[in-house]
Amino acid sequence: MESQIKMVIIGMIIIGLGMGIVVEVGEGARAPVLHEVGGNRFGWRLNVNLSNWAANQRFYVGDWLYFGFDKQKISVLEVNQTGYENCVENNYITNITRGGRDVFNLTVARPYYFISGRGYCFRGIKLAITVQDAPLLPALPPDDFSATNPSTTLITSAAATTTTTTTSTSYYKWFNHFLITIIIVSIANYSAFC
Repeated sequence: MESQIKMVIIGMIIIGLGMGIVVEVGEGARAPVLHEVGGNRFGWRLNVNLSNWAANQRFYVGDWLYFGFDKQKISVLEVNQTGYENCVENNYITNITRGGRDVFNLTVARPYYFISGRGYCFRGIKLAITVQDAPLLPALPPDDFSATNPSTTLITSAAATTTTTTTSTSYYKWFNHFLITIIIVSIANYSAFC
């Protein structure tokens, strides 16, 4: 039953992203991205080259990291550079470990360092990334719809395409921020009880 509920929650996120939940991010701004660490749902584990994975990603302020792992064996700790380089889990910055399917918001443009405690860092479960300020997207040329409301730009997160619409952005902004917050809080709270 417990695993079925987890699968439903993960499925809701995937379906929401697949349907292209519309997130209003302002003209020229970029929608946040959920990065599955290691490239899949359970990528925070042994025998995954996390350095190669990170080298093929671009991380921006507002993005999220999704750590999927076996919480009985592995943990996720945010550490400083020294802790990362030497696999020192004492004096960590943040313990991200909750339920084995945990998310972390990248809120500041800076280097971030993550390790697994319990000795797994020495076996390769560690990640260093650099987060940059989100780039501005080029403005779209005007079309028939934008003539009535030129400052309304919506970005679909799944397709990463920009479309212009005359629908009220304040409603979409409120609703989508609410929806995303509910999904993330639900995952975090559910994971904490498992």
